[in-house]
Amino acid sequence: MDDGLLSQDEINALLSGGDAGGDGDSELSSGDSELLNKVADIFSNAENSVIGMLSGKGIEISLDDAEVLTQEEFREKLPEPPPFLFSATFGGFDDTPLTLAIEQRGGLTLADLMMGGGGTELPEPSDLYWNAAQEGLSQVVGSAFTSLSGLLGGRRLMPENTGSAVGEEGWLLFATQSADTKVWVSPANIQIEGLEPFRAWTALPLDSAIALAGLIRDVEEGGGKKAAAPASSGPAPAFGGQQPGPVVDVRPAAFQPLGGGGGGGPASPIDMIADIPVRVTVELGKTRKSVSEILALTNGAVIELDKMAGEPVDILVNGKMIAKGEVVVIDENFGVRITDILGVGGARAAS
Repeated sequence: MDDGLLSQDEINALLSGGDAGGDGDSELSSGDSELLNKVADIFSNAENSVIGMLSGKGIEISLDDAEVLTQEEFREKLPEPPPFLFSATFGGFDDTPLTLAIEQRGGLTLADLMMGGGGTELPEPSDLYWNAAQEGLSQVVGSAFTSLSGLLGGRRLMPENTGSAVGEEGWLLFATQSADTKVWVSPANIQIEGLEPFRAWTALPLDSAIALAGLIRDVEEGGGKKAAAPASSGPAPAFGGQQPGPVVDVRPAAFQPLGGGGGGGPASPIDMIADIPVRVTVELGKTRKSVSEILALTNGAVIELDKMAGEPVDILVNGKMIAKGEVVVIDENFGVRITDILGVGGARAAS
């Protein structure tokens, strides 16, 4: 029964400039939208740097206007097949959730690049390749969080609770929230030179996106000295439950170029992801065998490889060969001494 009193939701809507008779958080203010566009740019630049490094090719990324939709509305907008979803939480900000969605074709392209391919012949979907796609998107998020930390006045951000899945029937960007939960979504169109384009989306729950915009505003209005938690009526939104950490001096990391020599010069895009760990593998050799030959293997069986004894071994980074070397023994562990640097991703070989 209507007793003529305003509900708490209606009071909150009025305080935020909304309509008490409607859904007060259905739209972002123009100021919040502009601040969140900076977040979208950060993720776009991270995608450009990571995917460009993996492919060794030119890459162009254009952003469409961000939208506020319910989870169900977003799902219904996307064409089949369902996207590949990478999820993470903001370590240090109340574990606020983030999701990167990418078309399956794009996810397989990224996976093929991570596995050392060129992205021209996409593999069949499998757990192996989806795990590789997850690692690639994890590098994107890590790079974006590093830049976002600077935008937030040096707050320490870490991607935590990462996971991935291919969307199934009834999939949602945030599986633990209801289908009518509103989300902020920023679409990106990704074109790698010589490959078919694909789309990706950066998504945050709307209340978290608004709180993030508030933190950015606080830093900008405070001259970048601190990031104060936004005021809140009612329950504290995500990002608002933690007090600001100590102010830190954030600056790009400086590295000496490979091959010796000093000198300055403008920072390259790879500086954005210089602190992201990668997998280094040393390959002694390889061979091909049929399924029947594999099944016939027993203890003591010998597999002949394609390399001669004493021939240099291959050194790979995330599946891409960058150097050759010779096996050495360090104390009781194996090691490899680099004898020839070939370059990364088709880049000019280091001298």
